[in-house]
Amino acid sequence: MKSGTIILANGKFPDHQVPLICLDKAERVVCCDGAADSLVHYGRDPDAIVGDCDSLSPWIIKQFHDRIFRDGDQETNDLTKAVKWCIHKGYNDITILGATGKREDHTLGNIALLAVYSKAVKVMMVTDSGIFRPLNESADVESFNGQQVSLFSIDPETEITSTGLKYKLEKMKFKSWWNGTLNESTGNKFSLEFTGGPLIVFRKFGKMEFNL
Repeated sequence: MKSGTIILANGKFPDHQVPLICLDKAERVVCCDGAADSLVHYGRDPDAIVGDCDSLSPWIIKQFHDRIFRDGDQETNDLTKAVKWCIHKGYNDITILGATGKREDHTLGNIALLAVYSKAVKVMMVTDSGIFRPLNESADVESFNGQQVSLFSIDPETEITSTGLKYKLEKMKFKSWWNGTLNESTGNKFSLEFTGGPLIVFRKFGKMEFNL
């Protein structure tokens, strides 16, 4: 069964089976600029290539000229350009791959942008170690016993209460991004209650599979 839209960023190409399965099952793959080279070498053609196109190989330009969408806006990065293009096309269920692994500054920026994207689309980021998902309201999060969990609060005034985590949170405010890291699930789900937000939840892959 096909899944939704993959945006492949120009970071490290995935190695782990979970992001590769997402890529293989995707209904469409939208590449951020130079990521098109990596996707073709993997064995799949891009459905669209979006960005300022300053890092496209000449052969990619020639081969896929009919699906290149140039966006010269210097106020956004190529990932944001690709997300905006998807929104314009009505693709509202997005999984981002390849957004980490090369430059730490790009990684931090891309993770933080999930909170922005989540205002307009359903979005998550899948890496070689786990899944980042933004939450705009209180929710139960599917998990498994012993799963490593980290929470990141965009607004330092957001109060967070948890159930189902090893280190319980009771109206906790995260003043820095490290404050909510290195927690652990104690069951098949955990709950987060908060007002304000958003939160970004990271769940590390384990030996057992779990739903995205």
